[in-house]
Amino acid sequence: MTTTLEQRLADLRASLRPGQQELAHWQEGSLAVSAVPGAGKSYGMAVAAAITLARPQLTRAQHLVIVTFTRSAAAHLKQQIRQHLRDLQLPLSGFTVQTLHGLALNIATRHPQLSGIHLDQVTLITPNRHHRLLRQCVDQWVVDHPQLYQDLLVRGAFDGEETERLRRQSVLRSQSLPELAEIAIREAKSSGLRSQQLYALAEQVHDEISVLAIAAGLYERYQRLLQAQQLIDYDDMILAALQVLDNTSARQFWQQQVFAVFEDEAQDSTPLQFRLLNVLASQDASKTAPNLVRVGDPNQAINSTFTPADPLFFREFCQQCQEQGRLGTMNQAGRSAPILIQAANFMLEWINHSGLAGLERPFQPQAIQAVPQDDPQDNANPLPVGQGLEIHTPADVYQTVDWIAQRVCELLTADPDASAAVLVRENKQGSFIAERLRHPDQPVDLAAQGIEIFDVGSSARPSRVPLEMLTVLQFLARPHSPDALIAALQIFVERQLIPAQEVHSLASQPETFLYPGSLDPPQTPQVKQARIFCCQLLRSRWELPHYRLISFLAISLGYNPTELATADKLAARLSQQARGAPAMTTTLPILQELISAERFDPVEVEEVETQYLRPRQLTIITMHKAKGLDWDFVFLPFLHERMIPGELRVPTPSQFLGSFSLAEVARAQIRASVHNQYPLPTLEQAWQRARDLKSAEEFRLLYVAMTRAKRLLWMSAAQQAPYNWNWFDWQRQTKLDPQSPCPVLKPLRDQFPQAEIAPTDVFISPIP
Repeated sequence: MTTTLEQRLADLRASLRPGQQELAHWQEGSLAVSAVPGAGKSYGMAVAAAITLARPQLTRAQHLVIVTFTRSAAAHLKQQIRQHLRDLQLPLSGFTVQTLHGLALNIATRHPQLSGIHLDQVTLITPNRHHRLLRQCVDQWVVDHPQLYQDLLVRGAFDGEETERLRRQSVLRSQSLPELAEIAIREAKSSGLRSQQLYALAEQVHDEISVLAIAAGLYERYQRLLQAQQLIDYDDMILAALQVLDNTSARQFWQQQVFAVFEDEAQDSTPLQFRLLNVLASQDASKTAPNLVRVGDPNQAINSTFTPADPLFFREFCQQCQEQGRLGTMNQAGRSAPILIQAANFMLEWINHSGLAGLERPFQPQAIQAVPQDDPQDNANPLPVGQGLEIHTPADVYQTVDWIAQRVCELLTADPDASAAVLVRENKQGSFIAERLRHPDQPVDLAAQGIEIFDVGSSARPSRVPLEMLTVLQFLARPHSPDALIAALQIFVERQLIPAQEVHSLASQPETFLYPGSLDPPQTPQVKQARIFCCQLLRSRWELPHYRLISFLAISLGYNPTELATADKLAARLSQQARGAPAMTTTLPILQELISAERFDPVEVEEVETQYLRPRQLTIITMHKAKGLDWDFVFLPFLHERMIPGELRVPTPSQFLGSFSLAEVARAQIRASVHNQYPLPTLEQAWQRARDLKSAEEFRLLYVAMTRAKRLLWMSAAQQAPYNWNWFDWQRQTKLDPQSPCPVLKPLRDQFPQAEIAPTDVFISPIP
């Protein structure tokens, strides 16, 4: 018997949970859906999209537009919708799935006369070119404001010493002002603010340093450089699309084609992006509300460190929809075992009432609920392994890794088809875990047990090879340039080739650092080691043929096999483009062009995306990158107060400016204006607000990490840990310091006393 479309649609609706069904029943108007982790946001949206496309009133001229945050998420969502349409025996058309920026660029380039964007005349700025442009606008600002620049140089205790002046100048030009430019420009543009509006905001704040005025000057010069070089950035795409939609005929053209807009991960969009979607989803004046469906989780908003996204924007949209009776909730989640759901809910509630984020409330009160026993979806709320939640206190970070290795071996031996991951706050922590686990003296040899170790952070390193080679070659070409020396030293410190140290003071007088005279002060052992390494590299330029230089540098930088293969490929490419006669004068421009145009792909030894969830594998990945993924067993080591929530700190080199960061002050003041929080905060108030915002986001990041686990969550805070992970070199036995645990661990132990379990065997002592 042939199944009718109505029966197939009914079966599809029956596969949904209550919160997902609200999406499927949507007909028109605005709808906000606030979802908890593991509730199936993407699945519910894909089903809702397929059901919407099955409507008979949807004309061929109209499209359903689905937008999400990343290209990978867009591809996955598109695949899901197409599969549902196949099951419904409907045409695989009538919809588009795009990122927000892809949608904006499509609108802007369709009307170049209105947007000013001609693809044959403008180029999207690459990250490397963007950084160079910021440095240019800083240099221009310094020339145009010599007195203000001098005022910044002599702030704090300054005795007029030339060495200190040079050091401060290096910090301002290469660190503080470029950072201010990057963050302030991004915040302002994404909020729809022009440089002149920043100038106007600056007049409302009377501080010893007019941070917003400096930011406005940098913003103004940045825009001029973009236009002069015929470049656009991602925010320009959104602004250009809105400029098109400001035109009545163009707006009607697009609105007639769009039936509705569905937005996934709505907590990550900015005010400017929301405005674009809102205009696009508004059909005509007779509609009381646009056909706009936004799905997100404000408690998983963890991108404000990298983007101007703020969970307040989605919370405000949810509140508006709630007042209209158009707020849906997805509070049932089948991902995790019940005890893990209880732990996540407890953590959320405790943090909200702790005051640890100051005046900020990190979370929207929204408890995760387990699904009922008759849930239509498979494998819901699996049984926990062991206690489900384990909280440990190892003696140090070395013992932490040993205990992880022991537990992983037990778990994946008992269940070879299961997945496991270690989630870390910083890539440096992941590198330490991977190196320690692979050390031949490791008490538990995972490789011998057939368990693969996949460090996601290290897999991305080959893409950095061209830029690192350019940086080191620029140092070899101009060793007396402070900027070239700083950039090279930062790479050497990061690669642990020289002891960690403050590099700006070394670069303030390159000649004295590289070739000290008999009258110069004696160098410390750390400085001397850095000098010897740099001088050895400088000798290689004169003692080696140029065509062998990149291979030598790759070995000197301690590249792994994949990075070495990438370096060899790069050397061959440069030799080919230099017509077989490479030299410093020809190599540097060619390499610069390759990086600027991003025309060089690293050697990929394996397909990374398919490896995150493989069985009998321990995936080591950052908490940020883990969002959207889940594993049977999740390990969260190094949960220290210094890391989560951490604290916004002023880097030592720039403390002469004051006990605040120029960039974070500008960010807080711009956000206050966007949220109509007047009067704008002063320097001290803005700095405190920035610290609160940082703490709130760190707690949300921990919440995301905890909710990645399905059957076991293993948490730990070692008693001894590095004070600064960026300077930690475990093979050189960097000193460990006593560290306080993350504030939430003790309340979790008290609430779940059965979670504090000691392993059967305790491994001690670092590898000598």
